[in-house]
Amino acid sequence: MFAASETLAPLSGGWFLDNAWLAPVVPTIGFALIVLFGKRLPKKGSEIGVLSLLASLVVASGAAWQWIQRVNSAAEEQFVAPVVRTWSWWQAGGVEFTIGQHVDGLTVTVLFVVAFISTLVQIYSLEYLRGDRRYTHFFAALTLFSAGMLAMVVAEDMILFLLGWEIMGLCSFMLIGHWWEDGANSRAALKAFFTVRTGDMGLLVGIAILFFAANEWTTENLGLSGFSIRGISAWALSGDPNSTVILMAAIALFIACIGKSGQFPLHTWLPDAMAGPTPVSSLLHSSTMVVAGVFLVARLYPVFFAGLDILGPSSNVIMVIAAITIVIAAALAFVQTDIKRVLAYSTVSQLGYMMLGLGAGAWLPAVFHIFTHAFFKACLFLCAGS
Repeated sequence: MFAASETLAPLSGGWFLDNAWLAPVVPTIGFALIVLFGKRLPKKGSEIGVLSLLASLVVASGAAWQWIQRVNSAAEEQFVAPVVRTWSWWQAGGVEFTIGQHVDGLTVTVLFVVAFISTLVQIYSLEYLRGDRRYTHFFAALTLFSAGMLAMVVAEDMILFLLGWEIMGLCSFMLIGHWWEDGANSRAALKAFFTVRTGDMGLLVGIAILFFAANEWTTENLGLSGFSIRGISAWALSGDPNSTVILMAAIALFIACIGKSGQFPLHTWLPDAMAGPTPVSSLLHSSTMVVAGVFLVARLYPVFFAGLDILGPSSNVIMVIAAITIVIAAALAFVQTDIKRVLAYSTVSQLGYMMLGLGAGAWLPAVFHIFTHAFFKACLFLCAGS
């Protein structure tokens, strides 16, 4: 089904960097095994979930270490090339669709955070969900949820990115509504699903705009399709894009980020998502689904930088929406009586700070806050209990 269409760069990044694609593949296989054989196993499939995420953590840790070595060995150079591998998926209408990995500093940072916290949450869930009637189903959904985020992080093209993005949305629906017998839980799951789907239409529109606008340029100049994240980023910085087109693409993509990362006015689903088990809240609010929107802005930053005139003479839409979100979420947190809802609004506010940093041109501090926020927010939710 797949054929190699691009070899590794002459300077190999090391085994873990070259094979970072294993980080999402292993838990995806784990999900399939849990679904097929989980109920027949001594631990009802939970052992597969934990082991598959541990394997992803090993890959992520190794990739992070080798990336640090790669950067140190190229200290005098201004740019450290990412480690990229792509495979041909299919061809249609003269367009070659590829799937592959793109590993750079942003990738290894978020990859490690997701794998590490996902592993801890899996271990925490062993006792938290013990005796639950859908114990096996929970671990299957939780494992696929992490796999979706990991796939999105390593994606070299927008097709795989979209696939990981939508897998997370589907799994979040199942996990938030895990105890669906309670009507409030079912309503919370549906609210999250449909609110995020509203934003997802922006992602589809944005990808379509970028493909039709950038495909010719990326094919002629880089030999890449219009779905390639590298190609799209290079096109956005080339000076070739029409200002109206790239503005429309940036706005469409940012609508998706608003929905996924709980920014105003689509922030209301996030506090209600507390209806799910606490491990779900911990993972969802710290390092996976809600961070996906921030990650999208960071990954396609050239598109937002050029389209929304970041660092221009006036405030851009990212800064305005983020600032409103920060204030509203912090104010709403003051009047909550449920500790988990307080933490949920805290998450919304902190995501606003990340977006504000990206909107202000502070890319590195914003990404660093993704890293720091993930750990303390996961711990806060797990300590909050039920």
